[in-house]
Amino acid sequence: MADVSKISKGLLTKLNKFEREYDKIDGGRIISAHDGVLNISGLPDVKVGELLLIDNNIYALAMNLERERLGAILLDDADSIDIGDIAYGTGDIFSVPVGDELLGRVVNAVGKPIDGKGYIHTSERRHVESGSPNIMKRAKVNQSLITGIKSIDSMIPIGKGQRELIIGDRQTGKTTIAIDTIISQRGKDVICVYVAIGQKASNVAQIVSTLEEHNAMDYTVIVSATARDSSALQYIAPYSGTAIAEYYMYKGKDVLIIYDDLSKHAVAYRTITLLLKRPPGREAYPGDIFYIHAKLLERSAKLGVELGGGSLTALPIIETLAGDISAYIPTNVISITDGQIYLESQLFHSGIRPAINVGLSVSRVGGAAQSKAMRSVSSMLRIDLALYRELAVFAQFDSDLDKQTSLTLKRGKMIYQALKQLPCSPMSIERQIVHFYTITNPLLDQIDVDIIKPFMESIQAYITTYKPNILEELKGDGELTDEIKAELDKAIECNIAYYNGEEYNG
Repeated sequence: MADVSKISKGLLTKLNKFEREYDKIDGGRIISAHDGVLNISGLPDVKVGELLLIDNNIYALAMNLERERLGAILLDDADSIDIGDIAYGTGDIFSVPVGDELLGRVVNAVGKPIDGKGYIHTSERRHVESGSPNIMKRAKVNQSLITGIKSIDSMIPIGKGQRELIIGDRQTGKTTIAIDTIISQRGKDVICVYVAIGQKASNVAQIVSTLEEHNAMDYTVIVSATARDSSALQYIAPYSGTAIAEYYMYKGKDVLIIYDDLSKHAVAYRTITLLLKRPPGREAYPGDIFYIHAKLLERSAKLGVELGGGSLTALPIIETLAGDISAYIPTNVISITDGQIYLESQLFHSGIRPAINVGLSVSRVGGAAQSKAMRSVSSMLRIDLALYRELAVFAQFDSDLDKQTSLTLKRGKMIYQALKQLPCSPMSIERQIVHFYTITNPLLDQIDVDIIKPFMESIQAYITTYKPNILEELKGDGELTDEIKAELDKAIECNIAYYNGEEYNG
């Protein structure tokens, strides 16, 4: 009589071998393809996020797993895809090339160069989807990321490892702030990654030109998914940029990443999910729209010593409509980030640039990384500006103002003038301290608002020429000592005497 156990074991071995051979040749068939989204029948063993290979040269990413089919997004040109083409599961997770070879280059969402400078040879790749650092392995935000923008470094400071939202209407200077921050990192050993999502190719080219003009491309990588690219590439671009940035963060480097902008990213994801027949929610966005931005921004952190001590600082950008910061996507991202810089159209059109509304802007952790000297000279700025805004409303109805009210209005106007700054002209932190010590000094009550700009420039020139030691002492975490204050007071008095046509006897 035959041994049943031996027969069963032999049959099981043959079945296992048959299934392994079947997996190698089995593929799914494309049943529909539109707008970069594919529906494929078959491939029962594919996992979410797995790379699919079509016709040996086109890649797609599995997104939806259903009983009869799966949904995928194309990571390559869709023109050569036809109904009936065969797709194979690769078993791999989507990754992008990383390394120093990318510095100074412009790449697309899958890491391929699009700047015409040739192929990028890298030895490492990194998954675009990865978990955020463990909360217990993060360190306190205690180092300041200097943006070079006076109003931000003084009143809305950003720390390394922070996530600070830049929010405002169209054409209010959001991208300008981001680019100025990149330019300000020259010589500070900070790697920058700029992710352009849904922008015009001409705008991206202009940004590259600006960064090259200021020698900022040497430490910058640009990841671009323009408006003419598919929604799939626009969706994947910020994750690819984050993977490139994480490579440096886990090597102990300080990294700055800018997402410009997440409003267009949300629209791209909504387009994909609607094509994949996922159920829509509020404003037709899918139910997990909060999650996709949270998992992206949570990867920014200040790492502890055991993970190398690197940091990833994120500046996501959100575009509002008619200043509505209570809309769905803006409120989502505001609740994820550690503060926001709000740009106002009214301020922009009135000539105050950068058009930052200090009352609605806040930094929840950056103040812990602000130097003592900067904190001491900027502590009254918010209060003075708030008083000015409040009194300015009533002052337009009454021309007969008391002396104290007139003085408060004058100081507010002076501060607004002092906060104005041209694009691509970052100011070092030590010069900012001198700047704000001067503008908040009661001695300035003696001069007119009209000459405040040339007066502030003459103070900087005076310090550079006659007191350069002050700038050296204020670098880094230098303190504003009584001796430095006395020297600055003398400089202010000297320049006041000059502008008033008097002789200085100090």
